[in-house]
Amino acid sequence: MPDGSATLTLTLHARIAEITAADWDACAGNGNPFVSHEFLSAMEDSGSADSRTGWLPQHAVLRRESGDIVGVVPMYAKSHSYGEYVFDHGWANALERVGENYYPKLQAAVPFSPVPGPRLLRRPGAGVPVAAMANALEQACESHGLSSVHVTFCTQDEWNGLGDAGWLQRIGMQFHWENEGYTSFDDFLGALSSRKRKVLRRERRDANAAGLTFHALSGADITERHWDAFYAFYQSTVDRKWGSAYLTRRFFSLLGQRLGDKVVLMYAENAGKPVAGALNLAGDQALYGRNWGCRGDWPFLHFELCYYRAIDWAIEHGLQRVEAGAQGRHKIQRGYRPKPTYSAHWITHSGLRRAVANFLVEERAGIEAEMAALAEESPFRKGED
Repeated sequence: MPDGSATLTLTLHARIAEITAADWDACAGNGNPFVSHEFLSAMEDSGSADSRTGWLPQHAVLRRESGDIVGVVPMYAKSHSYGEYVFDHGWANALERVGENYYPKLQAAVPFSPVPGPRLLRRPGAGVPVAAMANALEQACESHGLSSVHVTFCTQDEWNGLGDAGWLQRIGMQFHWENEGYTSFDDFLGALSSRKRKVLRRERRDANAAGLTFHALSGADITERHWDAFYAFYQSTVDRKWGSAYLTRRFFSLLGQRLGDKVVLMYAENAGKPVAGALNLAGDQALYGRNWGCRGDWPFLHFELCYYRAIDWAIEHGLQRVEAGAQGRHKIQRGYRPKPTYSAHWITHSGLRRAVANFLVEERAGIEAEMAALAEESPFRKGED
C-alpha cells in the first residue's frame, strides 16, 4: 500500500499482546490513557473485551518495508453495536432489510469508553498521513468482506482527514468542564452568576453535611478492598440501567496495577463503610470520568463525587479539562459546557452509504442547533451579572 513515499504493510492482530508495549505506546503517546497498551491489554486480559462481549480484537498495525511499526489502530470486529455510544442500530436494520449483513463490522474505538481521543495512532516523525491509515482500514474491510469501518470518538484532526479521504463524518455532543486558570473551586464559582453560584454552594454544603468521609485515591492507595466495593457499585448501576456488566472484576485490579497514578478513584464512606465511588483516569491535559455507583440515598452525592471533586482534583493538578462521559444535560448547571465529539464511517454498500450521508446532514444540523441552545443555559456570568 503506497503512502506517497514508501510501501506500508497492514496486519491485523487478535491480541494486543502480539504488539510490544514499547511499539504500541510509541505510536499512542502518553496523553490519553485509554489508548495505551496498558489500558487495552487490561480490557483483553480481564476477559472484558473478547468473544463473550462481542468485542473481538483486530488491532491494525502499519509497518514499513523495514518492519518498523509506524502506526497502530485499536480495532475490533463487532457482532453488535453495544458499548460504543455512537448509535448505528438504524443503519444495521436498513441493510438487513435489503438482505445483506451489517455485522460483523470493524470498530476503531476503545471498548465501553465514550472518551474522545486519538484513534489513528501514528509514530511521531514517521510521516504517515491520515489518508494512508484510512486506505489501510478500507482494504482490511474489503478483504474480509465486511460491511463497514467506524472510527468513533476520534480527534477533530483525524475527523477532518478521514472526511478528506471520503469517509462519512458524524458529530455528537458531550459536556466538558474547562479550567480557565482557576486556582480553587471558589475561584471557579466566582465565574458563575450569583444565583447559580448559590445553588452549587448549597449542593456541596448538603453533600458534605451528610456525615460521609471523602477520599481521592490513586496509585498504590487503591487496594483490592476498594476495588471490591467499587465493583459492587458498578454492578448495581449496570443492573439498574443496562442489565449486563461488560467489565469483569479482574479488569479493575489490572487497571490499578498497570496504570498506577493515572487511576483516580473518588470514594465515599459512612462510618468506615464504603457507600459510593467514581472512577476517573488522568491524562496529560484532562481528567476523564468513567464509572460510578452508590449504595444508599445521599443528598447531591452524585454531583459531589463525580463533578465537583473532579473539578477540585483537576484544578489542584493543573489539568485543562474534566470530561465527564456521555449524556447528562444536568451537567450544564454545574459548569460543564456542550462540546462536539467526532466519528467517521466507511460503508461499502452504495445505497446505505447515500442514505447515511443524507441522514448525517440533518443530524448534524440538529446537534449544532441543540448545542447553541444549551450554551444559552450556561451558568457563567453574562454582561454585568
